Amino acid sequence: MAKKEVKTDLWVARQLDDSKIKYDAQGSDVKEINDALQSASKRGTGNAGYPEYVAVVKDFVIVIEDKADLAKHQKLSNTGILSIDQKDIADYAVNGAYFYAKHIAQNSSFHKIFAIGVSGDEKHHKITPLYVDDRDGYKQLPDIESFTSFTAVNIDEYYTRYVLAEKTDVEKTTEEILKDAAELHEYLRTYGSLKDQDKPLVVSGILLALDDKFFKPDDLLGDETTTDGQLIYDAIQRRLKASNVGPDAKRDKLMSEFSIIRTSARLNEVDAKLGKTPLKFYTEFLKKNVFDNIKYRSSSEDFIGRFYGEFMRYSGGDGQTLGIVLTPRHICDLFCDLLNIQTTDIVLDPCCGTAGFLVAAMHHMLEKAGADQNKRKNIKKKQLHGFELQSNMFAIAATNMILRDDGNSNIKCEDFLRQNPAQVQLKGATVGMMNPPYSQGTKSDPSQYELSFVEHLLDSLTEGARAAVIVPQSSMTGKTKDEQTFKENILKHHTL
Repeated sequence: MAKKEVKTDLWVARQLDDSKIKYDAQGSDVKEINDALQSASKRGTGNAGYPEYVAVVKDFVIVIEDKADLAKHQKLSNTGILSIDQKDIADYAVNGAYFYAKHIAQNSSFHKIFAIGVSGDEKHHKITPLYVDDRDGYKQLPDIESFTSFTAVNIDEYYTRYVLAEKTDVEKTTEEILKDAAELHEYLRTYGSLKDQDKPLVVSGILLALDDKFFKPDDLLGDETTTDGQLIYDAIQRRLKASNVGPDAKRDKLMSEFSIIRTSARLNEVDAKLGKTPLKFYTEFLKKNVFDNIKYRSSSEDFIGRFYGEFMRYSGGDGQTLGIVLTPRHICDLFCDLLNIQTTDIVLDPCCGTAGFLVAAMHHMLEKAGADQNKRKNIKKKQLHGFELQSNMFAIAATNMILRDDGNSNIKCEDFLRQNPAQVQLKGATVGMMNPPYSQGTKSDPSQYELSFVEHLLDSLTEGARAAVIVPQSSMTGKTKDEQTFKENILKHHTL
């Protein structure tokens, strides 16, 4: 077997191990499945044939075929369906997986089967699942990045959502999220002695670390030389590089915000009561309660924003002194409906906070894009933009987008009001969403009036764009000379 093929096999096996999916190689320990494969030769000889890996999860069978060459991923016929020619079944990953899956479905009592074709290597790869049963045909499902959806915890939801095309309701409810936030806040206060603004940063940083494929909570040993904070910090840095977050100055800005994780002595010392460092305790809590159980990639819920809001509330503040108002999910979803968000839109939020509007916009756009991978890639990489002035909020917002595989986290830590509208307009934004800082404007600094933000946003959008903004009633009734001027300019150059 070629060396490249072996490397691909080993990489796929590691992905299955990481997802804690038990599998068999070159056959199955389940007698009925193995018996079915005794006559599954891809060459049509009637002899035995075995896929790379077979797994049984609940009442589902998972069949995996892999190829080292990305060009050998999938072969379609002239009519645009999966080719079942013997040569294509033998040479292409998806075709081979489909062949084995269909054979098992038609020659055993297992009739709910996922055939998964994998090609490439750890750095460049493609993973395509199909749903196969004992009837004719198959259902091609959106490409995936890992096997997480096929774990015992997630596979029923995945089946309901993608095979049956029914909406599922397994997202953590707001009530559950707030309960977790309250519990975590207590732990952060008791064991970490953290300042209010540092609590959400520690949470965001740990979640980024958990999303790094090389990071494992078990590696946090409370070592005094290579501290737990250093291990988490290194994992954050790897995760940012993996997302191509740039330029370097932006990445450095993010890392400086997360430095509390590395520099806090209290977080990195083994706590006698816990028997571990607070950082390891928080990491285990977040992995169990947030990372593994909130399907953040398929939800419009800004759960990190929820945590932030709860931390501020429990700390005796809500961000209002900074003019910070976090927008609830139902309002973010409402804006997407009011503005009729489409897959071709480019969205700008110039006061993005924890990125609630951008998260909701991404969710709505991806739902409309369906399985079109080019559209999905463009939406994530090029069509979502934001500005945030507060550096800790910026770090949280960037984390929110990176965890959703947004491609490059197009959020800048800059003052939107200092941007040249003509320059911002080059982004080509067709949709603007904003919940600007409240009650910051004064006669001595009229640029902070809510209407100043509105005018600046409208001037920064392309001609024909749509915008929705939340403002207090006082903005509409404000009678200062500056507010009157803002209104006149808005109505002169834009349409209400």
